[in-house]
Amino acid sequence: MAKKSLIQREKKRQKLEQKYHLIRQSLKKKIRSKIYPLSLSEKTKMREKLQSLPRNSAPTRLHRRCFLTGRPRANYRDFGLSGHVLREMVYECLLPGATRSSW
Repeated sequence: MAKKSLIQREKKRQKLEQKYHLIRQSLKKKIRSKIYPLSLSEKTKMREKLQSLPRNSAPTRLHRRCFLTGRPRANYRDFGLSGHVLREMVYECLLPGATRSSW
């Protein structure tokens, strides 16, 4: 089980990312615009605005965590679970359609 403080920190990052998503997206779109090209000074102003946003609002700072344990590594996107939890659930026949391998 992951520390509760780390899980809460991740939830806070998700809220910040959602809050600033449209602002970040519009600034990036203006910087890359080829229809209305900006001068170099205007682009630097846009980049400064982009950098002035909180760091934790960037989508690259988000981690996918296990739904049950909060573990940040070895997560399967389809299930939202970490590898060892997924394996235990397959062994207990809690996931329909998933088969365990044996050799």
